[in-house]
Amino acid sequence: MSVIEQFKRSFVIAEKDIKIYYSKGPVIIFGLVFPLFLALAYVIGRNMPLKEVLPGLIGMTTFFTATSVGPSIVPWETRSKTLERLLCCPVAFWTIIVGDMLSSFIFGLIISGISLVVALVIGVELLNFMILLVGLVLATLCFAALSVLLSAYPPTDIPATSMMLSSLVKFPLVFISGVFIPVDQLPPWGAAIASISPLTYFTDMIRLLFLGRGFYPLALDFLVITAFTVAFATAAIKLHEKTLAKRLS
Repeated sequence: MSVIEQFKRSFVIAEKDIKIYYSKGPVIIFGLVFPLFLALAYVIGRNMPLKEVLPGLIGMTTFFTATSVGPSIVPWETRSKTLERLLCCPVAFWTIIVGDMLSSFIFGLIISGISLVVALVIGVELLNFMILLVGLVLATLCFAALSVLLSAYPPTDIPATSMMLSSLVKFPLVFISGVFIPVDQLPPWGAAIASISPLTYFTDMIRLLFLGRGFYPLALDFLVITAFTVAFATAAIKLHEKTLAKRLS
C-alpha cells in the first residue's frame, strides 16, 4: 500500500478521533477552560498594550489546545480495546499515530485560529499575515506531535495518568519559553534554558510579526520548529512501537 493511501487512512482515523474525543472532559478542561483562565490571569492587572500581550496569549492558546487531545487518545483506545481493532485493519502502525497527531493538530489550529482572527478584528496589525499563518500551522503540528509523544510512556490505559504526566512536561515548558517574559529580557542562563523549548521559537516568531522585534531571526524560528516537529513525530512513532506489546498485554 502506498504512502499516500496510508495518509488517507490517517485522516480517517483523525476524523474518528474528532468525533469521539473532542467532547471528553480532559480535552475541554485542558484544551479550552484552562487556557482561558490562564490567559485571563496573564492579562488582568498588566498595564500593557494589547499588542504586547497578544504574542504570549496566542502562544499559550496554541500550545495548550494542540496538546490537550493527544495524551489521552491512545490510553482511551487501549482501555476500550479499539486499538486492537485498529491494528487488525489494513493500516500501518505509523498511520494510526499520525492520525492521532492530526486530530490534535486540527483542534489546536481551530481554537488558535479563532484567537488570531479576534486579534485581527479588533484592529491589531501584523507585519505579514501569511508568514504568521504558516508559522501557526507548523507550530500547531509540532505541539500535536509532542502531545502524542507524551502518551507513549508509560503504556497505561488510564487517561488521567497520561494527562497528569503530560502536564508535568507542559507546564515547565510554558514557564521557560519566554511567554511571560520575552527571551531578550532574560539573563543569559534564562535564554539558554528557553532555547530548549519549541514554544520559545513560536512565541518569538509571533513577537517579531506583531511587534517587529524578536530574539532570533525569523528563519531560525521556522527551522528549529520544523526540527522539533520531525523529532517529536519520529520519537512518538518509535516509542509507541516499542511499548505496544506492553500496552496490549
